[in-house]
Amino acid sequence: MVDRRFRLLRNILSLALLLGLTLPSLAQSDGGSGFFGRGLEQFFGKGEPSDPKTYASPSASELLPDASDVGVPQMQSLKALSPIALPERANGRDTGALDLPSIPAYAPQLKLDPKAIRPKSELVLEAKLSEAGGPVPHGLVWRLFSAMSPLDGRSSLIATSSEPQPHFDVPPGQYIVHATFGRAGVVKRIDFTGEETREIVVLGAGGLKLDATVSEDGANAPASHVTFDVYAETERDSDRELIASGVAPGQILRLNAGLYHIVSSYGSVNARTEADVKVEPGKLSHAVLKHRAAQQTLKLVREKGGEAIADTAWTVTSMSGDVLRKSAGAYASMVLAEGEYVAVARNRDTTYQRVFKVTGGKDADVEVLMSDLVETTSGD
Repeated sequence: MVDRRFRLLRNILSLALLLGLTLPSLAQSDGGSGFFGRGLEQFFGKGEPSDPKTYASPSASELLPDASDVGVPQMQSLKALSPIALPERANGRDTGALDLPSIPAYAPQLKLDPKAIRPKSELVLEAKLSEAGGPVPHGLVWRLFSAMSPLDGRSSLIATSSEPQPHFDVPPGQYIVHATFGRAGVVKRIDFTGEETREIVVLGAGGLKLDATVSEDGANAPASHVTFDVYAETERDSDRELIASGVAPGQILRLNAGLYHIVSSYGSVNARTEADVKVEPGKLSHAVLKHRAAQQTLKLVREKGGEAIADTAWTVTSMSGDVLRKSAGAYASMVLAEGEYVAVARNRDTTYQRVFKVTGGKDADVEVLMSDLVETTSGD
């Protein structure tokens, strides 16, 4: 009886062992769905049978027993730091206070050079027209050059300014200042020590205002017809340097003090007058030049007071035959100096001529009559 029971138990254990080895292999070959699951999927048409895969043995963590089952306490994270007991002094003796070097209450003060902490000084410039005059309020142009000649021999420009009193932040050294006031200018050498320096530049300049008259009673010439040319006075006229040209009446020129030669033109033919004018520093000189000229309007007419005939060619000559002006049209208008002239009019191959006189300050109309016939030609 016992043998039968023993054989039955052995068979059961053998069957259990056989099933334990076979079932994992079936689960692995199913791709995770199991034997019965695979059959259902094929039955309902959900998917295809999976291909057999390589068998993987259980991991080591799966073979380990649960810690609670074998009596091992579970590890927990540290929630608070426990105080650590410090070692006691050796033999209970006090080591005493530390012997440290003395430290001053404040750091020693450094003795700085006053020049090192003093603000950097600037070169300040100021201009006057004369020694006794006041500062020039506007109209100045400053140029500051280095006095050290570079390799090319030309002074290098450092700074420019149009302020009445410029402040130049430059290092100590030697400089050349060029100040201009209109057409007046001066050059000065400055030795800048680096301390605050105010240099006063005396321009020695003045102003010149020009006007022109055309009659004995002092009537002004038409401003649109008058211009002035200003030359520097020299010993020889051929050496005169042109300072300003085309100056209009009433315009003020800023010039260096000195003597100047003025040429005034009234019109564009031959009405000219000249004068020498002196410009004084710090003063405005007013020069009025008197012209002895007048504006003349020429026209060719059939009778006195008649209408001007168009398509007329005009030539005006001096009494000596010098051609002064040529023009074309019904009218010929020009400014001529006082004197006598010859007006020649040519119309349709016919030439007419008349001598007329110009009186200064008296504008006039000059009529050339067709009776003033010179000659008639049939050719050119």
